[in-house]
Amino acid sequence: MKLQVYDPSMCCSTGVCGPAVDPALVRFASDLKWLREEGVEVERYNLSQQPAAFSTVRVVREELQKEGPGCLPLILIDGSIAFHSTYPDRQQLAAALGIEAHARRM
Repeated sequence: MKLQVYDPSMCCSTGVCGPAVDPALVRFASDLKWLREEGVEVERYNLSQQPAAFSTVRVVREELQKEGPGCLPLILIDGSIAFHSTYPDRQQLAAALGIEAHARRM
């Protein structure tokens, strides 16, 4: 399985930097790490750092043309949009991928 994240423009690749870190981005970064540990192939693209990635994938390009950057983040599973305009939580990611969600490790 392959999960691709197309993030809006952020200061760094994960958005987990700077003086005012969004807790949702911290949680999401942790959940992506967990997915990798579960064997899911994860790719993540940031609009400000990797704009070409947004134009090379047809479904991402079309969604951006239709809705503009407000559709971001777009999260694709095996090439299809699974989540749109929001960062899902671990339970939602697990359900979409058909895997069992485990509690976060502390």
